[in-house]
Amino acid sequence: MKIAHLLPAFALSLSACATVPPSTDGITRLAIGQTGIVDGPKVTPLAVLEDSRCPINARCVWAGQVRLRILVTLGSGSREHEIVTGKPLPIADGLLELVEVAPGRIAGQGSEKPLDYRFGFRFAGGL
Repeated sequence: MKIAHLLPAFALSLSACATVPPSTDGITRLAIGQTGIVDGPKVTPLAVLEDSRCPINARCVWAGQVRLRILVTLGSGSREHEIVTGKPLPIADGLLELVEVAPGRIAGQGSEKPLDYRFGFRFAGGL
């Protein structure tokens, strides 16, 4: 049986399951479906619920926000949450923040595709 043609697909499927380690600047950057350790909790972005950010080439009265459905895994198990830019989410003994969303929106262009997004998370633990 020849399986050589299946190896690239198998390797790609394993890479999607890999856990992204924290960065040196304290922000863990993740794509939809990627899991990363955010100074303790494991976080997986699942879906963009809202992206009302002001385009980078426009002037807006309100900066807008991003609402994101995430999966948070702790020692006690996993649970889905909704997180919003600028609003820390209480998790365990600390606060999880969505501090970055890339790429920036551009007026006159179509909306971002889910796989284009990268989200930056930071966790400020308690004790």
